[in-house]
Amino acid sequence: MSGQVRGATMTGELTSEVEVLVRLSAAIGAGRSDERESAFRDALEHSRAAVEEALLQSHLFAGYPAAIAALGRWRALAGASGAEAGLEEGVDWAERGAAVCERVYGGQYGRLRANVAYLHPELERWMVRDGYGKVLGRPGLALAARELCVVALLCAQDAEPQLYSHMRGALQVGCTEEQVETVLEIAGRIVAPTNARAARRVWAKVRQRTGSGRG
Repeated sequence: MSGQVRGATMTGELTSEVEVLVRLSAAIGAGRSDERESAFRDALEHSRAAVEEALLQSHLFAGYPAAIAALGRWRALAGASGAEAGLEEGVDWAERGAAVCERVYGGQYGRLRANVAYLHPELERWMVRDGYGKVLGRPGLALAARELCVVALLCAQDAEPQLYSHMRGALQVGCTEEQVETVLEIAGRIVAPTNARAARRVWAKVRQRTGSGRG
């Protein structure tokens, strides 16, 4: 497992860079080109590599069409990518994916894999090798920041079980409750009101089940 994954924790408030990436992720998930443009303008002031990692991973949750459209617009604004020099080779995707997935899911990791394998064994293999190994385990963006971006993306969708898992996953990899709350506030200004309310309900369940919402 790479040092990038081991060190992917966050403390305190969101950095301005992560806030922009969260805004961008929520806009992609919600299909809001206006909000995407606003986030892109601010993103030009930050690490282009980090922006591109957030855009690349969006295909897992918003689909290839949305990711391609976003990357196309970003390329028009930011110019050519320098990613070719850092393409990964010789990585054991399955091994890295299993390590990253276990970090995100913690004690639910074994159950997750069993449940997805029951749906279809290939889906379980793709989830671990491709989703977590090839994409979410990539260097260039800390795992904690990735999880916050995933939460923002999922806030725009009718995917409450996945949203629950990644809210919990954000806490598992070192994000604070305050950071997740901030993501919900940002996404709540971008996604449809019904989705924003649903996301709040999911977050209440996460806090209750982790013990932080008691008392």
